[in-house]
Parts: sequence; C-alpha cells; structure tokens
Amino acid sequence: MQTNSFKQLTVITGISTGIFIREGEMSFFGKSEGRKIHTRNIELSTYEYDSERLVIEGSLIEKRLFDFEYATGEKKPAGVIHHMTLRWLLNIGTFSIEDIDAEMIAVPHQECFETAGGLTNLKGMQIAAGFIVKIKELVGGTKGCSHLMALLTSMAPAAIQGYAAYHSQKPSGFGPLRSDALRFLVNSCQPWRSDGPLVQKYMK
Repeated sequence: MQTNSFKQLTVITGISTGIFIREGEMSFFGKSEGRKIHTRNIELSTYEYDSERLVIEGSLIEKRLFDFEYATGEKKPAGVIHHMTLRWLLNIGTFSIEDIDAEMIAVPHQECFETAGGLTNLKGMQIAAGFIVKIKELVGGTKGCSHLMALLTSMAPAAIQGYAAYHSQKPSGFGPLRSDALRFLVNSCQPWRSDGPLVQKYMK
C-alpha cells in the first residue's frame, strides 16, 4: 500500500530571487488526475490610492464545469455560479478600513444581493489580531454570505502583503517602520513563531 503519494522532491533556491522553490513531480494520492468538475479562484490585488491610503481588491469567481442541478432541484448550464468583488480603502497609518465597496456580479439567487449591505459594519475596523473573529461576528453565518466571508478572510493577510509591497518599493525601504512590519509577522505562522529562529534572527 502506498503511504506517501509524493515522489521525491528537491528544494532549490532561486539564485536571482532568493525565493525557495520545491521542485518535483506529484501524483494525486497515488491516482492519475481525474476530470475537473469545479473551480473557485480568488484573486487579490493592492493598488496605490494616495500617499496615505491603499486599495485592497479581492475577486472570487466560482464555476461548475458541466451542466448541473442545485440542491433546490433547479437545473443550470455549466458556467459561473458566483462572481463578486470587494474593495477596501485602507489607511496606511492606522491600518483601518476607511471605506468598502462590493460588487455582486453573478449570484445564484436574487436574495444573495441583500448580503452586501451588512459590509458597511466593517468601516472603521482595524486589521489587527482578532480581525477574522470580529468579522465573523459581524457578517458571518445568517448575517452575510459564505463567499463574501471567504474573500474577507483572504483579504486581511493580502492587505499586510500589499502594505509591505508599498514600502519595499521605496529607495529607503521600510526605514523606521521596519520593526512595525516585522511585528505583523510574529506568530502569524510556524516559521515566524515568537520562539522560532526567524524572530531570533531579525528581531533581537
């Protein structure tokens, strides 16, 4: 019985980029690839707005790749079943959401359009520890839409990366904000755990 479906892998470092890349072949749990039947793609982007704010944009597109039937019994042709875009106007200094915009481009039911209204409750919120828990309280479950929630929970870490990209392109880099940027990383994942080697190396 095959216990590890991953073939031998090699870790290499990009000479020009310094990015670690894992190379090699991979099978799907020991079985050849089957027919793709569904996709959900989330794209996240950061745009400069002015000297004090950024626009964080998230877009979700979900498709069924064959004619299908909803659980309600409605039959539908293959195609997009969810397409929505969210935008935050993010204050760089306070890391708070000044404004929010939602586009419900394609949804399965007319009632789905109502879920965007609750997003105004996020105005003024600061992206900090506990942010995901708070937005689930405000717009999760019966107060909102699970697809919008998927976007929201993806946009928070993307905002941090966008913030980093904004500062890292400057000739001076992060400058005095470097320590603030590093604090975002502490305990965000296993490599950046507070007692780990990366924190010891860069924050001591």
